[in-house]
Amino acid sequence: MITDQQVFVLRRRLKRGVTQEAAAAAAGMSVRSARKWKRGALPSGADTARGWRTRLDPFEDVWESKVVPLLKLDTHRRLEATTIMEHLQSQYPGRFEEAQLRTLQRRVRDWRAQEGPPKEVFFQQVHEAGREAAGDFTHCAELNVTICGEPFDHLLFDLVLSASSRTGTMIAYSESYEALAAGLERAFQMIGGVPAVLRLDNLSAATHNLRKQGGRAINDRFAAVLEHFGLELSLITPGRPNENGVVEKRNDRLKRVLDQALILRGSRDFDATATYEAFIDEVVERRINRPNATRFEAERPHLRPLPTTALICYTTWKPKVRRWSTIRVNSKTYSVPSRLIGHTVTVHQYHDHLEVYYAGRLVESLPRAQGKDAHVIEYRHVIDSLVRKPGAFRRYRYREELFPTLLFRQAYDRLVDLHGDRADVEYVRILHLAARTMESQVDAALGDLLRSREPFDYKLVQSGVEPPVFTVPTITIPMPNPAAYDSLLEVSVGAR
Repeated sequence: MITDQQVFVLRRRLKRGVTQEAAAAAAGMSVRSARKWKRGALPSGADTARGWRTRLDPFEDVWESKVVPLLKLDTHRRLEATTIMEHLQSQYPGRFEEAQLRTLQRRVRDWRAQEGPPKEVFFQQVHEAGREAAGDFTHCAELNVTICGEPFDHLLFDLVLSASSRTGTMIAYSESYEALAAGLERAFQMIGGVPAVLRLDNLSAATHNLRKQGGRAINDRFAAVLEHFGLELSLITPGRPNENGVVEKRNDRLKRVLDQALILRGSRDFDATATYEAFIDEVVERRINRPNATRFEAERPHLRPLPTTALICYTTWKPKVRRWSTIRVNSKTYSVPSRLIGHTVTVHQYHDHLEVYYAGRLVESLPRAQGKDAHVIEYRHVIDSLVRKPGAFRRYRYREELFPTLLFRQAYDRLVDLHGDRADVEYVRILHLAARTMESQVDAALGDLLRSREPFDYKLVQSGVEPPVFTVPTITIPMPNPAAYDSLLEVSVGAR
């Protein structure tokens, strides 16, 4: 269809003396169309709306009696034309064909536009500088990022200033209170100021259900976070994510930008989480914040300064170390050094790790267990006891956690083939060797032995990791006897 703009281009070129063929090419039309439109009325004035059909309507006799009643009942506009077609085909076998579906779809579309129920109207908002920031978590599985070759299951916490679109982000592993608090702390530091209002959906990390009154209220812990930053909280209506559209839209754009940057990078694998987070920060600054720098400079004076003290972004627990050398924190199991069995420890649970204190001293740091029924067992905490009781290995509840790498798992399977029931003893000793020396060295030695396909046991692995210790002979030198010198003197005098 030729537009008025194409005709303007055509006639402007013809007035300049350009050939009709060149003018038609510049206007994006054929030479035949150029001959038609080189003079006369514009397409918008020449077109006459067609009010007649060019072919018979196959739904004419069933439209008012069968289709319209269904459309009127569908007040939420969810009924699809394909469903209506199936309904008509079941009532009138052999009468309606699949090729007529497009006709039915157009008729349903036009009826809803002219006579259907009203649609919900969204009202574009004017955001006041320095007033509001919107935050949310978004899942990033579609980015397919890996850390050292392992799939990296993570979320991003995204905070956006509503007026200038200045953005701050943080990698998270769950929508926990600790992740929300740490995400706000990091995002406000990246932005360099604090707005007056924080806009969130009804995260369980920040709110809880009111069973009697209905609705949701702010948690005491998150109320302390709001007080720390001097924020007022604004919550959206449950089930209405469009009410937090500023950050919802930014989440989609953020992941598209990161995906494009990963394509250009040529690899989605990173050597560490910190490297990946630095990559995200650089992309956000270059692709999102820098283009909005002018708007942010106008908003910056309206932001309040950051608090002078850091926010406490952890939850404190005081579990007792059980005889299995484990503690329970937030329904998750963690191992700790066995010397703490029977003692009560203090645990600071952050969004990504745990810090274990005894008598005010940090004694262990562990990654936070993620997911249902998750646990973190460090073999170094239990190996001293296990090497004395290797028979416990086979049915140990957390046995799979005692394979630090895939090569350790493969080595154990090979030991079972080679030594049968003796494999548990050999493997536990190898694991003890890894705890005493360097796990990476033992891992490399196991890799060499597995590739050679030669039989092996603990002694052979040890010889490849620890050089043999030679026994140094003990030499005893007696104290000299001064009396021996007297006999020498006597011999010397006699000789004279």
